[in-house]
Amino acid sequence: MIVWGLLIGLLIYGLMVASRCFFRVGEGHLAVLTSFGAVERDPSGGLRTYKPGLHQKRPWQRVVLVPTMEQSVDLSGEKGGQMAMAEDGTVLRFDSILRYQPIEARLEEFLFGLRAPIEHITGLFTCLLRNEIANFRVETTPSRDLARADLGAGGGAYALIRRERVDLNRRIAEFCRTQIGDRYGVHFNAVDLTDILPPDELAEALNGMIQAQTEAEALYFRAQADCEQRVLASEQGIAIARARAQAVETEVRTLATALTALHREGTLHDYVERRRAEVLSESRAVFVKEHHS
Repeated sequence: MIVWGLLIGLLIYGLMVASRCFFRVGEGHLAVLTSFGAVERDPSGGLRTYKPGLHQKRPWQRVVLVPTMEQSVDLSGEKGGQMAMAEDGTVLRFDSILRYQPIEARLEEFLFGLRAPIEHITGLFTCLLRNEIANFRVETTPSRDLARADLGAGGGAYALIRRERVDLNRRIAEFCRTQIGDRYGVHFNAVDLTDILPPDELAEALNGMIQAQTEAEALYFRAQADCEQRVLASEQGIAIARARAQAVETEVRTLATALTALHREGTLHDYVERRRAEVLSESRAVFVKEHHS
């Protein structure tokens, strides 16, 4: 029994040692090996990297996996959002996403040049973002100056930054690529400002201004529609009155022509008497005025 126990123990130990002699690297990753804290190097003195697949190592060596695909740092929410002061002194909160990718040729700087590379990159980006926000200005052209003046009257630097967010993203990304470059072993692919939130007081003021502007526009359009309706009714009334006047004028002219013809024929007196008799026959009461000599 003791012999069998020893054999089983040796077998388990051998399996454990064998499992520690192999490691697997997944797609989109690279691996480097360290022996008692020292990184394994190739004959040229650079880092020896292992590509995706199954590889062999010594039991005491430690595997460090590095993702080579694009990664993102989400700086949003109450905890992750960054605060920055704009040019006019307004303190804004920014929700942003930083997208970067480790550089294979400079993995040593990314892995061993910084104690916490992700935290360092996040802090560096935060400082860069605050600096760009504090010094953000728009190129001077007449149309942009007019638009900036219109927005500045409503929301100041907050409205300007929201309108020019694409330009701000481009400037930050360009600064990351030109000034920082691959100094830390990473390549900055893009910077996305997902949201820009003003202070509560400014948000309430902007909401009140937007509500007042909406109500003013509604009242204006309502008054404009009422005035247009009245003008249209007046124009239609004038057209109806003009048509009636033209009809009366036509009737009077026709009657005048007929009376002229009767007068020419010498029958006008008979026509007037007959019409007088018709009118008197239809009346209920007749008042006769007597002439006193």
